[in-house]
Order: sequence, then structure tokens, then C-alpha cells
Amino acid sequence: MLIKVLFALLVLSIIGPFAAFYLGERKAGRLKKALAINIVSFFGVLLFTIIFVFSGSAMASAADPAAAAGASVARFTDNAVGYFSAAMVTSIATIATGLAVGKSATAALGALSENENIMGKALIFVALGEGIALYGVLISIMILARLG
Repeated sequence: MLIKVLFALLVLSIIGPFAAFYLGERKAGRLKKALAINIVSFFGVLLFTIIFVFSGSAMASAADPAAAAGASVARFTDNAVGYFSAAMVTSIATIATGLAVGKSATAALGALSENENIMGKALIFVALGEGIALYGVLISIMILARLG
């Protein structure tokens, strides 16, 4: 039941701010405010879920001595933090890649419209932005490898 409520809160944290934006006046300041509310509420619900749901199930398994013989609460919490860290590394790297490629691709297209001979140089700058996502995925794979 708790997981269903948290899933509903997670979905509402994504849909709610943008629904309020589209139902009200569409101003640039309101969109930034809706995006900030979306990000804060999404990660707040996600952090609440990780802390209470995972630690609650770890405590429940620790209450049963037969189930707790093979796993400790500390290891379970470390695994939860490791999975959360891998997810955060991947998500932050992906967001940074989107920002980098968006800015560099726009500049590359502007430069290509003036001089078509710089196509190779422009593609290199766009590809450098993509490298951020690859590094994020590699770091998250390294974190997940340590957990297993």
C-alpha cells in the first residue's frame, strides 16, 4: 500500500507542476517555477522512498533472525545508497549532456550556415558533449560492480 501511495506521489510530482502551468497563464517565469517545483518534489519523493521503504524492509528482515542471518541492515543500506548513487550519476550526466549538446549543436549550426568548411570541427564539439554521458554511464557501471 505504501509503495502505491509513493508511486502516486511520484507521478503527481511530475504531472502536477506542469498541469498547473498549462491551466494558468503561460509566462516564462511560471515555467521556470513549475520546473523547479517539479525537480524538488520529484527528488524529495525519491529520497523519501529510498530512506523509508528500503530501510523499513531491511528492518523487517532483520526482525526475523533466520532471514537476517545472511544479510545485515548495514549492507542493505549500503546497497541502497550505491544504487541511488549510480542512478544519480547517470541522471546528472544525462542532463549535463543535454545541456552541452543543445548549446554546442546550436552554435555549430550557426557556424555552418556561414562557413560550410568547418563541418568536421563542429561535429567534434558536439561529440565532446556526448562524452559526458558515456563517462556517467561508466562511473555508474563501476559503482554497480562494487555492489555485486
